[in-house]
Amino acid sequence: MLNGLGGLNKSPEGVVIGMVQLQLPVTVTAEDLARQTEKVVAMVGKARRNMAGMDLVVFPEYALHGLSMDTNPAIMCRMDGPEVAAFKAACRHHRIWGCFSIMEYNPDGNPWNTGIIIDDQGEVKLYYRKMHPWVPVEPWEPGDLGIPVITGPKGVKIALIICHDGMFPEMARESAYKGAEVMLRTAGYTAPIRESWRFTNQSNAFCNLMVTANVCMSGSDGTFDSMGEAMIVNFDGTVIAHGVTGRADEIITAEVRPDLIREARKHWGVENNIYQLAHRGYVAVKGGAQDCPYTFMQDMVAGTYRLPWEDDVVHVDGTSCGFAAPERVCGQSSRTAAE
Repeated sequence: MLNGLGGLNKSPEGVVIGMVQLQLPVTVTAEDLARQTEKVVAMVGKARRNMAGMDLVVFPEYALHGLSMDTNPAIMCRMDGPEVAAFKAACRHHRIWGCFSIMEYNPDGNPWNTGIIIDDQGEVKLYYRKMHPWVPVEPWEPGDLGIPVITGPKGVKIALIICHDGMFPEMARESAYKGAEVMLRTAGYTAPIRESWRFTNQSNAFCNLMVTANVCMSGSDGTFDSMGEAMIVNFDGTVIAHGVTGRADEIITAEVRPDLIREARKHWGVENNIYQLAHRGYVAVKGGAQDCPYTFMQDMVAGTYRLPWEDDVVHVDGTSCGFAAPERVCGQSSRTAAE
């Protein structure tokens, strides 16, 4: 499918998405955080000036906080704080939907790695906490809100996952199962992940008949080098826009067609895999087999998931990356654990 020259030639059914390969920041102080918030707000304005027909502008993970993994409460954000307020005002002022990243203060434990989508009236429509922090590197609390799916601009169904989430095919499958036609994936990934980033973005799209729109931070902070690599992938797995140069602050755009996604999900026979997963062999048996033959699914539900090599796994906490081994269990507050 053509992408309308990156959305310049917008069709009546099209939704134009802009993926911002934002320059990787260094954020240490509250002043740094305020300055970077201003930068993101300015980039919302750039997106609108860049393309009058853009419907949604997407910023990468760590857009405010950089890659330091600093959990200092002084630079953590809150949903009712000034950073989110500034994003709301920018979307309202420029009449554009925006997807943003914050590290969110958690009074009961480590911060959450949070993503939000704000509509063109300045209202938060999607609120997501990263389900799979990139262990053992990241200290964030595991997300506890599931994967929300919203109705976005022009009626497109949108989900948001963050970075390492996309390495789990279950995340993309859950997004599509809940109705997502476009799945956003925001990231801070660096160059060693380049190839796995590319093929998972494509497989997540193809295996679920869903567009994936994906973007990383870009440039260097003096230590880490994020890769940009914005990719918008069509529901058949073909790449329709790709920021191959990784140029910092470039906005990679494409038009996507939710109407064609809906058509494929209805009419594809061969490779309609998200349907066929639970309708196995429908040529042979009416409606296909609708059992759950996967022991890992059964065991997760039963709380007995265990790998054959479980006892041999070396990295089971963050000590290799300088984090103290946690003592509290999931769902327990840090205050209760301390008592």
